[in-house]
Amino acid sequence: MLDPLGDLLWLTPTEALAVVLATVGMYLAMVLLVRVLGPRMLGAMSSYDLVAIIAFGAVLGRAALGEVAVLGGGLVALLTLVGLQAVAGGLRAMPFGARAVSSEPVLLLADGRVLEKQLRRAHVSPAELASRLRLAGVARYDDVAVALLEPTGAISVLRRGAPIDPELLSGVVGAHLVPEDLLARRPVVGEARPDH
Repeated sequence: MLDPLGDLLWLTPTEALAVVLATVGMYLAMVLLVRVLGPRMLGAMSSYDLVAIIAFGAVLGRAALGEVAVLGGGLVALLTLVGLQAVAGGLRAMPFGARAVSSEPVLLLADGRVLEKQLRRAHVSPAELASRLRLAGVARYDDVAVALLEPTGAISVLRRGAPIDPELLSGVVGAHLVPEDLLARRPVVGEARPDH
């Protein structure tokens, strides 16, 4: 005799394997999509971005679960996603893995000048950059030494005033566009430091 409740709650090993494979496939597709579209996709979201993220989640869930039991399939998909996140976290701790999993930061503005080509590369509109600068309390573009899109999707703003340590710009796409006069000069080995 078939157990209708059991059929709704649990799944066979073959169904479980299908859920794992579908979940891994959809996870990898989303990672690739984020890599192609850049971290801007994950930054502060507009209402349109939020709708797209909800739709992505619905598509991912439907594709991962297919026609399998709701509870059992959901648990298998959830555990698979948690496992994939743990693997991705481990990869980010290694230099080669960090480059594969995370996006590089991108310079958007240098020395008060908006870098249009860099904006296009990062999929950030000039209006969005202006909005983020206003949120950072910036009144004029000339007040900004550099602004960059971080791997998290946030836009960092460094104001003029103190020289920027060049190491802070290590790995930033377009860092060579920052004028030398904005960077802190590194003391040469053996050079006497000025007294303060």
